[in-house]
Amino acid sequence: MGKPLTVLGIESSCDDTAAAILCIDGDIAEVITSEVFGQESIHEAYGGVVPELAARAHTEKLDLAVKQALNKAELDLKAVDLIAVTAGPGLIGGVLAGVMLAKGLSASLGIPMIGVNHLAGHALTPRFTDQMRFPYLLLLVSGGHCQFLRVNGPEDFTRLGGTIDDAPGEAFDKTAKLLGLAQPGGPAVEAEAAKGDAQRFSFPRPLLDRAGCDMSFSGLKTALLRARDGVIADKGGLTAQDRADLCVGFQAAVVDVLVEKSRRALAASPGITGFAVAGGVAANGPIRDALTDLSQSLDLTFVAPPLAYCTDNAAMIAWAGAEAYRAGRRSDMTLKARPRWPLDETAPALLGSGKKGAKA
Repeated sequence: MGKPLTVLGIESSCDDTAAAILCIDGDIAEVITSEVFGQESIHEAYGGVVPELAARAHTEKLDLAVKQALNKAELDLKAVDLIAVTAGPGLIGGVLAGVMLAKGLSASLGIPMIGVNHLAGHALTPRFTDQMRFPYLLLLVSGGHCQFLRVNGPEDFTRLGGTIDDAPGEAFDKTAKLLGLAQPGGPAVEAEAAKGDAQRFSFPRPLLDRAGCDMSFSGLKTALLRARDGVIADKGGLTAQDRADLCVGFQAAVVDVLVEKSRRALAASPGITGFAVAGGVAANGPIRDALTDLSQSLDLTFVAPPLAYCTDNAAMIAWAGAEAYRAGRRSDMTLKARPRWPLDETAPALLGSGKKGAKA
């Protein structure tokens, strides 16, 4: 496998500015340091991520994140063997900031550079956290994406299905906003749901009556809106218990959809070594527990990465870059920032496409 690689990872695709240092020896990765600068306080007043503000924050924090990662690792840039940077998909201002920083470091120091698909970072996380062997089935579930992927190799992905509208994380965020909860919505809704009565509200389980692995979460958010408005019409407002009951009903519907669609995706995936979940929504406890139970019932290995590696981070980018680098791929100064970059470029677009290509 060659000598160990010291890899600098850079991630800036949405609202987390991150840098990490990994030492990779064969199939084993040691995370020397993983630094993340969040932007919650910047976007809190707007109820969601504002792209222009996110891009400005990235330009202010990227070099600081890299310096902090190097300082904590007690390394000089000259000790880095490879720079791996998110080149898409994502908010173009942030992605561009990361790519330009990586180019500058690569050109000035003569360090090889490789552009990484952010989704590949998530998809390959079970490899560096648990040494999962190819091929495996992955449920990538986050704020912007929800897909079932058969992961055949470092850059070989087959999509079996995905969301045709909102991603679950987006639905959690919108639910939190509708109920007056803090952002990001996932943790807030999960915390409220723990206090709720799961029997009070019955929400739809979209697309379970349709064959295949595609999903939909937009209608679920609308159903919650109508239930909320019904309670307000009856009572003149929402109590804390009403809010908790709505949250647990919504969350239970998401869990049921993900479990049943996972069952179908697994049935369509012969010869896999196991099943994994990744992405920000993979940090949700009830979702992890339900997928664990499903895998155990099918006698399948199940991997849910540590919570720190479910949300956006640069360690996953460093690992994915190293995998692609060892497979022979290289990037040069023509590397472009891409707002859209599907992992399975042969599959039809789930969310439509435009001049810049398929969204997912």
